[in-house]
Parts: sequence; C-alpha cells; structure tokens
Amino acid sequence: MSRISLAFKAFFAILFGDRLPEAVAQAYGYSKQAEAPKPAPKPTVEVRTSEGALQMLAILQRDSRLIDFLMEDISGYEDEQVGAAVRTLHGDCRQTLTRYVTLRPIIDGVEGTPTRVETRDAQALKLIGNVPADGKVGQGILRHKGWRAEKVDLPRLTPNQNVNILAPAEIEVE
Repeated sequence: MSRISLAFKAFFAILFGDRLPEAVAQAYGYSKQAEAPKPAPKPTVEVRTSEGALQMLAILQRDSRLIDFLMEDISGYEDEQVGAAVRTLHGDCRQTLTRYVTLRPIIDGVEGTPTRVETRDAQALKLIGNVPADGKVGQGILRHKGWRAEKVDLPRLTPNQNVNILAPAEIEVE
C-alpha cells in the first residue's frame, strides 16, 4: 500500500471511526491492541546525609538570618551593638530550633556539681582533665550536660528542591 493511500485511510478512519485501521497499524509496526500506557516511573530520590543539615541551616537563615550574622565581619561594631543583635538572633534561633528539633540533655544535672559517671559511651560522654590512662572514672565535675536530639521533624523536601541554596539572592526591582 502506498503512503498516500495509507495517509488517507488513517485520516478518514480516525476522523469518522475514531480508530486507526489495522492495515495502517501493521504497516507502521503498531498493533491494534496497544498496551495500556504505563505510569511514569517515580523518580528515585537520593537522600544525602547533608540534606537535613543544609535544610536546618536554611531554616535558621530564613527565620533569624543566622548565616548573614555569622558571615558578617563584626570587628568594627561596638560590643553593645553586637550584644543587641545577638539577643534578637538568640531568641529567633532558639524558637526555630525548638520548633523542629526536640532536644534533651545527656546528663540532666547541674553544671559545676559532682556527677557519677554511669556510662562508657564515648559518643555521649567526653572525659576532660586528669583522666587516668585506663579511662576508668567513678565521678567528676559536670562541665557540660551535653545534648541529644530525641526527635527531628523537618518539613518534607520537595522533589526538585536544591538544598545547596540556603538563601536565594534578593534583587529589588525599581
């Protein structure tokens, strides 16, 4: 069958019959019983360990401008100016942190007081000062109670979100 006749057959069959003729389908390698279209495969999202850290940093920048403050050269400012800025920054950062992360002290004690050493977990406990060579200590002075994240509840990342962008550049158009 010529291409012109196939074209006419296909055109009028689709226009009036709402279907492609079998002869045309076979001529071009299509079957009359086409497979149902498969749903598009969901893109696999590779989760990197840095994504949560970058997301938290972006949230702290969004809510309190933490990165702006840390990247600023504050050596030219008076202590009172820095103190005033830090007071606001501290409150904003604390509010953001407690919104997304539940923190608990590793040792719930009063810093500066004698404390029994009840764990040997090197990740949870850091011995400082005159530590014996064998590392066996019964008690010491609590210098820092440590922190443990009990729960992290960050917003879900969108599929195309670039976590490396912590804060977009801002351009005011006049």
